[in-house]
Amino acid sequence: MSLLGGVRPPIAVLSALLLALAAVTALSLGRVGHDRIPEAVLTSQQQFAEDGAIAMRASVDESVTDLRRAAGLFSSSAPVPADAVLDKVGSVYQKWRGTAVVEIGSGKLLAARGENLPLATIDRGKLSEKGGLGPRMVRLANGETRLLSFALLSWDGRPQQLLVASRSLRVPGISLGQFRTIAVLDSTGAILSRGGSRESEQDLDDPQRKAAKRADGQLRAFARTAAEKARQHPLKAREPGSGGFPGVSGSLTGGASNGERAAAGYATLAPAQPGESTVAGGLGLTVVTMVDVAEDPSRGADPLFGVAAAGALLAIGAAVVALLLGLVQRPLLRLFLESRRLAGGERQRPVSVPAYGEAARVGHALERLRRQLLGAPQGTSGPATPRRLRRIGARGLTAACAVLLLAWSAPLALSLNHADSKAVIPQQIVNDQRERTDTLADRVRRALDEGHTDLVSVASVIGGHTSPDQLATVLERTLQEHPRYASLYLLGADGKVLARAGGTPHHPAGKGPDTRGVTVLNEGGKEPVVAGYAEVPGRKGAAVAGEFRVDFFNSLLKRPGLGEVRVVDDKRRTLGGNTGYRAFEKLPSERIDTLVQGTGARAGASLRPGALLDRDGSNVQIAAAAPFHGGGVAKSLNWTVVSWKPAEGLAIPEYTVQNHTVLAGLLGLTAAAACLGWLHIVVARPLRTLAAQAEALADGDRRTVLYPRHHDEVGAVVRSLELIRQELQEQRKRDSAPLAGRN
Repeated sequence: MSLLGGVRPPIAVLSALLLALAAVTALSLGRVGHDRIPEAVLTSQQQFAEDGAIAMRASVDESVTDLRRAAGLFSSSAPVPADAVLDKVGSVYQKWRGTAVVEIGSGKLLAARGENLPLATIDRGKLSEKGGLGPRMVRLANGETRLLSFALLSWDGRPQQLLVASRSLRVPGISLGQFRTIAVLDSTGAILSRGGSRESEQDLDDPQRKAAKRADGQLRAFARTAAEKARQHPLKAREPGSGGFPGVSGSLTGGASNGERAAAGYATLAPAQPGESTVAGGLGLTVVTMVDVAEDPSRGADPLFGVAAAGALLAIGAAVVALLLGLVQRPLLRLFLESRRLAGGERQRPVSVPAYGEAARVGHALERLRRQLLGAPQGTSGPATPRRLRRIGARGLTAACAVLLLAWSAPLALSLNHADSKAVIPQQIVNDQRERTDTLADRVRRALDEGHTDLVSVASVIGGHTSPDQLATVLERTLQEHPRYASLYLLGADGKVLARAGGTPHHPAGKGPDTRGVTVLNEGGKEPVVAGYAEVPGRKGAAVAGEFRVDFFNSLLKRPGLGEVRVVDDKRRTLGGNTGYRAFEKLPSERIDTLVQGTGARAGASLRPGALLDRDGSNVQIAAAAPFHGGGVAKSLNWTVVSWKPAEGLAIPEYTVQNHTVLAGLLGLTAAAACLGWLHIVVARPLRTLAAQAEALADGDRRTVLYPRHHDEVGAVVRSLELIRQELQEQRKRDSAPLAGRN
């Protein structure tokens, strides 16, 4: 017999699959939702920490790049005094807490601005070594930690100078809400900086002091655990199949107090793409966020449902297997034995005829053939099978078994345990959606402001006496150092392009530079063009213009867990997004449009982000909108970042139970379709053909040769019928020979 053919393998596989499915159903549907904090909340904390790590890494890398680029611009022009260098750097960039210029050879301090820098910690003799100019962390006398960045100022004929800048290690531009704490750790787990909900102990009563002390201890415990986990390799720390964040990240849960449990996320400062190396990535820093989440002990699935569903499947599966064994497999095996007995010459005992379907038809045909082999006339036949029973064949029985399995699978896949509008969405997830969207809005605003600052820096270096060749060199170098620009050009007061690098400018011909700093060009085109302008001193209204790449903005919006993200202007038209969109199209729903309009129209207080939980029948959606707020030229654009995602993709108990229930139903449908389809192909259909061939042979068709198509029970019966046909043919020749002799 063939391993995959015959009647036994489909029934055996179906039995095994139904048993396995019953076990999976009982276990999966009975163990959902027992965690006091849903998995979706923990995932949100992990993604929150990843946002902080990305912001920290981008800020550190940008700070180091800006300092080195500023030093390079000064070095490429005429020598300037150290005080002028610091004044120009301070007027263009406001990101450093302190700056200084030191003569490397003598160690003499030439100029300083801001807070005092620990210059004594700098070993000037090692600056020429590999990595000697890399940033390093130092601890001040007050216990705070600073990051020192270095760049060289070099002019022919002058001693080489070292430009030093310090910055704090606080995470920039992260919206924390009211109750979240964020901290930056070193590789040992020591907390270098922290921010968020931490009040002065003088303003707290005794219970609040105890809560603050508990939170401080919990944060330190999280810091030790996060630092230990951060030492793993990113590929080993990540779950198989997960992607997105290239560094090490995860979530932690802590102790409970007053119905709330501490939840934390952690993430290392990783490069934007795997395999890349950045300055910030080599510092060994980790970002940890912590928030107290309300527990819900009532959440969870009813374990009896899984047991009941598994029991029902076992009962239905037992009935299906019993029907297939009793009405398909056993009769077919009996036919196989009876046909082999007749073909082997044992014909005295009548054929045991099955009661139903094609097997009964084949059995009656074999009985007629047995009588014909014993010499009975060709028209002799045994008792006929009732027609109503003859109609019950293997195909109908297979369909009936499919209906039984469908009766169990279809309700699970289509209706049972569906969350619909009853799903309870944790408020923490809605809050996180709002704060993460606000963080993303600040990230886009800062990118525009930093781009405009770069243009101001280039404009200040160009001045009024730079030659055209030097202009092109400065623009080309700036374009290579900053991939955010699609094109850079010097625009005259009359709108004429005096020098350019990169793509073709989109600035309107004959129109002077825009005075707003940042604006949108090409509003009637297929792609919005965002351009920044910085006036060049001493050139009578000329300005350096930079057009930002759309892909640069879109790449900033790609954060897991936020769903679809769009950047819209003050008319709520789309300018960018993390998925496919059409330029200047409207938002997809009226509720989201109203949310954006509401967050941008608040009078009095500063603009704040907003969020909503939209329940439209069975569709539950979380949306958030965050307008640009804060300083910088980009605020005048009045842009808003809006995000929305369906709640059904969240790992909360109601949707987890629904997904597991639907999966169980789909697995049941798959098992039924695969095994019963297999049975129909290898047994039911060949058996119908066999019944027709057997009846034709019993009716006197001796010329049609019978070929077995498969090496299984049906094929064995066909081979026996062929032997019987050959013997009947020989018998007819013997019977006709005496008649021919008499003639």
